[in-house]
Amino acid sequence: MMNKILALKYRPQGFKDLIGQEVMAQTITNAIKLGKTPNAYLLTGIRGVGKTTTARLIAKALNCTKNLSDGEICSDENCHCKDIVNSNHMDVLEMDAASKTGIDDVRELIENSKYSPTSAKFKIFIIDEVHMLSKQAFNGLLKTLEEPPPSLKFILATTEVRKIPVTILSRCQRFDLKRVSVEELCKHLKNISIKEKGSITDNAIKLIARTSEGSVRDSISLLDRALISQSIKNNTIEEQDVRNMLGLADRSKVISLFKEILEGKEKDALKILEGLLDDGLDAKNFLNDILEVLYLFSRRINLGTIEKDMTISESETLMIEKFSKNIDMQDIGLFWQLTIKTIDDLRIVGNENLALEMYIMQLCHLKNLEEKDERDIQNENISASKEKLSGKKIENKNLETDLPNQVKNQLKSTNQIKTSPIPKIDNRNDKSKIKITNFKELIDLASREKEIELKYDLERNVKLVSFNRGKIDISFNEKLNKNFIKNLTDKLLSWTGERWIISLSKNSEAKSIHEKNLEIIDIKIDEFKKSKIAKDIEINFPDAKLVEIKEE
Repeated sequence: MMNKILALKYRPQGFKDLIGQEVMAQTITNAIKLGKTPNAYLLTGIRGVGKTTTARLIAKALNCTKNLSDGEICSDENCHCKDIVNSNHMDVLEMDAASKTGIDDVRELIENSKYSPTSAKFKIFIIDEVHMLSKQAFNGLLKTLEEPPPSLKFILATTEVRKIPVTILSRCQRFDLKRVSVEELCKHLKNISIKEKGSITDNAIKLIARTSEGSVRDSISLLDRALISQSIKNNTIEEQDVRNMLGLADRSKVISLFKEILEGKEKDALKILEGLLDDGLDAKNFLNDILEVLYLFSRRINLGTIEKDMTISESETLMIEKFSKNIDMQDIGLFWQLTIKTIDDLRIVGNENLALEMYIMQLCHLKNLEEKDERDIQNENISASKEKLSGKKIENKNLETDLPNQVKNQLKSTNQIKTSPIPKIDNRNDKSKIKITNFKELIDLASREKEIELKYDLERNVKLVSFNRGKIDISFNEKLNKNFIKNLTDKLLSWTGERWIISLSKNSEAKSIHEKNLEIIDIKIDEFKKSKIAKDIEINFPDAKLVEIKEE
């Protein structure tokens, strides 16, 4: 037990040990006491909040010999609970859907479900990462999931609930496990550090809790890592030790870096960055810290003084109060977009340090451009006033310099914001322009124009919700080309002479043309299997498998 990692050693053994999930735990225990348990549970949430642990607790509660009479699960050596905890009970089967995704695996599960439990009250199937199952596997599970044998229960766990078909969702009782708050995590980590006789400061624990983003397992793993280093060095773990361990920048230093950027002191800003890099700064963590600081600045500007918050120290609050006077929401928007772009650039840039230095120089350059722009406007206004006083004729001028606006427009999303007005196209006498009245005509046109990539996306990655002249409403999958909307709108403008609106929908029931064609093929195969010819083939060739039907 002593050699176990802390995440396993302090795994909850009862519903009262689940932190941050009190409402869900109470609902489940009440249902078990009343005997009103569903056929299938669905547990969702981010990694490390207790989905698999909760599934095992439900299995223990359902099969506990005490029947949960006092609200807690027993610790009797002769009870089923002990074997369930050790994952070796014959009637509680755990399946990892990430490694067993096919219909054959589910078919084996269904065959096993026909047999009664050997010793426990219920036979329980726990399927982890259930969203990884294939479409055929989900379909095979439907009937058993809705009407299982009286002694069978399903417990499904997933981090991607949106990938689960709605037909499965409707057959399960769903429980969403929340992210655990920083306050609760700090309290939990403090108790563990005391039990492990580790010496760690409250600020260090607070930083670990904040870094774990609401995941209990992540926070305990980070604490375990910190305590191991403390046991070797035999000293108290400080906040800076945790920062060095994780490659995090001190937020006060990040705010100081912003101060130099806002004042246009490029050399001083790069000097602070150099110091952070020498401390072992992780580039992605640093840019995420920048985003967090930008959020704090915007919160201060829009909502006023930042109230007491566990994620922000008093010194950091004072710094934000002071430096937020030199920045506005337009600056924050530009800085935010440039930061997001730099995070993407890290994937292709070989030297991360150069990418960060270039990023800091760009931020200083943006701020200096705005200040220069304001000075130019003031100078032109002064010169215009002098000319007016001297009686000279004043020409109409654009007092704003184009350069800053060009820089800002480059940072804006080209898919949503037009940097220049689009000329109106008069196509009344242009007979070459094409009219597109439905989605199939659009795909055929893309094929004729040899736009193969666009045609592929339209058929396989786009799910049509509605089609009207001038507007297409779609949903899509994760394989869609990131430039699809821009490419499609450009081609539609070129082909039809009209600007089309492509809107995105959250309709999860829509299907792509490719998916519809596959369904039609499946229907034809099923119909053919019922025919006399298919039955004769099956009798004479029992090993044959029908794969495809071709019409001559």
